[in-house]
Amino acid sequence: MTDAPLDPRERSAIIRDSLGVGVATGAYGVGFGAVSVAAGLSVAQTCALSLLVFTGASQFALVGVVAAGGAPISGALTALLLGTRNTLYGLRMAPLLRFTGWRRATAAHVLIDESTAMGVTRETTEAARVGFLTTGVSIFVLWNLATFLGAVAGNAIGDPRRYGLDAAVGAAFLALLWPRLHGRRNQLVAVAAAAVALATVPVVPAGVPVLAAAAVALLAGLLTRGEPA
Repeated sequence: MTDAPLDPRERSAIIRDSLGVGVATGAYGVGFGAVSVAAGLSVAQTCALSLLVFTGASQFALVGVVAAGGAPISGALTALLLGTRNTLYGLRMAPLLRFTGWRRATAAHVLIDESTAMGVTRETTEAARVGFLTTGVSIFVLWNLATFLGAVAGNAIGDPRRYGLDAAVGAAFLALLWPRLHGRRNQLVAVAAAAVALATVPVVPAGVPVLAAAAVALLAGLLTRGEPA
């Protein structure tokens, strides 16, 4: 990672791609708002979750537990478990972004799957920061606006999957992943991680398959450290 200045054309390309991911992901906040209100949370509680928690899998897990009749503390613990992956992201991103003080604390709030993916592949500190912050901030703003709209509309909008928003999020992740699959090792790890995630979907809570897939990638990284991709 270097401190070389960022070319204006590269900056524009990073911002364009990051905003595209932000729109695709942020819009799905409508689904969370509607599901949360349907589970019994108020509009204010729903919006507070998006503002303060701001990690989609954990938020859906919490309201899922509440909707199923579980205790709120059980939902909170489930959400906390799913949010542990963000700690791993932080360990990887801290030396790339090189934020200190209040900037590091602020950046931590938008440390999510998408912002990490858009920052971790950059070759310079400035490029990593542009990708990370543009993605994280755009998703934060749009996710919270969409959450409010979904919560206010409630059940009136019906199942958010009818609008293809869930597919948009998956498509955004695929677009982020595809350029990284240029080596045999990366391809094999991706296939193995996907297989583990699909195998665990029927037997574990929502969001846990993501952790299982991440564990496959971490294990592969440890076993093949120093080897070319």
